[in-house]
Amino acid sequence: MPAEEQNDSIGARVKRARLLAGITQRRLATSAHVSLSLVKAVEQGRVPASPAFVAAVSRALKADSTYLLGQPRRAEDGEGHRVHAVVPALRREVAAYRIPAEAGVHPRPLPQLARAVAKASKLRHSATLDALGAELPALLAEIRTAITEAKGHDREQLFALLAETYAAAGQVAWKLGYADLSSLITDRIEWASYQSQDPLAAAAADFYVAGELIATAQWLTALDFLNGARSRIEDHLRSNDEAALAMHGVLHLKSGLAAARAGDASTSDAHLAEARGMAKRVTPGSDHYRLAFDRDSVDIWAVGLAVERQDGTEAVKRAQGLRFSATTPRERVGHHWIDLARAYQLHGDRDRALAVLHKARKTTPQQTRYNPQVRETLLTLAAHDRRRSDSLSGFARWAGIKL
Repeated sequence: MPAEEQNDSIGARVKRARLLAGITQRRLATSAHVSLSLVKAVEQGRVPASPAFVAAVSRALKADSTYLLGQPRRAEDGEGHRVHAVVPALRREVAAYRIPAEAGVHPRPLPQLARAVAKASKLRHSATLDALGAELPALLAEIRTAITEAKGHDREQLFALLAETYAAAGQVAWKLGYADLSSLITDRIEWASYQSQDPLAAAAADFYVAGELIATAQWLTALDFLNGARSRIEDHLRSNDEAALAMHGVLHLKSGLAAARAGDASTSDAHLAEARGMAKRVTPGSDHYRLAFDRDSVDIWAVGLAVERQDGTEAVKRAQGLRFSATTPRERVGHHWIDLARAYQLHGDRDRALAVLHKARKTTPQQTRYNPQVRETLLTLAAHDRRRSDSLSGFARWAGIKL
């Protein structure tokens, strides 16, 4: 991305892409199924662009959503170079997914590999992107080499570990803004999970596939797909299997997201209610298939779903009194603060929005620094802050934004 575009808002890039396409604001609004007033407000920097808006507009403009989001964004400092330096090795490893590793890779026994994957998943839950990204290529190579030497149930277990490790890699790619790599990794998750012969692992893969559909504005398709994913594991509920309950719960939450982005609040809330019912039957701190589903998770999603449909007031209301246990992953809590900052901005409380962003930074600094919605929130706050408070300016400098 040219240097002069590094500090543009999403709205500025939407306007540039729209003009290059030779279409009016009205035509874009019609094609993207959004209001003309929203297109104008986003382009003028008066309203932050939501993920749903970005997905719909990028589809209408036939533009790459990563361009509109300004991703991947590389901070020009030591941490920025270190975090993004993990990506080339991940790309090479993902490309070689069915090929035994080069000579010299000696896989550890299955129990030791399981512990190594659990460690990687812990880093994923803490959103420690540089440390996680540095560990993953060698671990993936080790697992795929072990698969070539294994048979029977051991081989299936190794594929389950491979799917979990790919899921961790997908989080690195997605959070750093490499949407193409994230999509490719989702394919690898799906492939490995089906090789594991575990229906719930396959359902976890469906969760990630649905995320790809939602990110590309295929919201109704995602809802249908998720309905099918839940029906395929319906039999597991009859045995009161906690992992199956948790999986049904997270699939309902993902359906809630698809409905929220489609503008269907009632359907979104219905899926949220279903997930809340499942959470009551799941042990607090549950982390089946590394999807961290429990009551805390549902509370976090409840706030996020209200933000996704641009109802900041409802999101702020849902956030009142929330307290998270020590078992709630920092990645989830950090994401909650990012969502709540957007909620306060929509609610009209800019001071609280910035204060909550500071909480996000403290909780998960790398996730916060590279999140495009954080950047959009900061730019929109700056557009309305004539005095440019020291706190806002300092946060923007930390995030690599020149106001």
